[in-house]
Amino acid sequence: MTERVVSASREIAAAASEIFELIADPSQQPRWDGNDNLSQAAAGQRIRSRGDMFVMTNTSGNVRENHVVEFVEGRRVAWTPAEPGQTPPGHLWRWELEPLGDGRTLVTHTYDWTNLTDERRIPRAQSTTADKLRASLDRLAGVASEQG
Repeated sequence: MTERVVSASREIAAAASEIFELIADPSQQPRWDGNDNLSQAAAGQRIRSRGDMFVMTNTSGNVRENHVVEFVEGRRVAWTPAEPGQTPPGHLWRWELEPLGDGRTLVTHTYDWTNLTDERRIPRAQSTTADKLRASLDRLAGVASEQG
């Protein structure tokens, strides 16, 4: 049985508020996506609360509506992607930030496909490993340091 919740953590030399801005602004996400799956998102979609939705185009040209299901400003955000106008198929992306002081933050990135029911998506879900999540964390750290 494949693990259906995968996560990775990394300490980043930037304030939680700065890192959160990079995550909560979908137009910034392609800059640090370690899966090289995100192509673009229009500016002006900054996530502000649970229930928000933002639209992203992935590198294969498919559009996804991302439904925000968890939100604590500066600390946590999670969303479930779906095809436009469809119910999310059951996978979730989560970011959690823990300020450590001295401008450092512990960032945890989680991919949870526990509730994924679409059999066509399972091979892709299985290929999303902790290493791929770590790649996003590493790229996010690089972008955060460029801005700091």
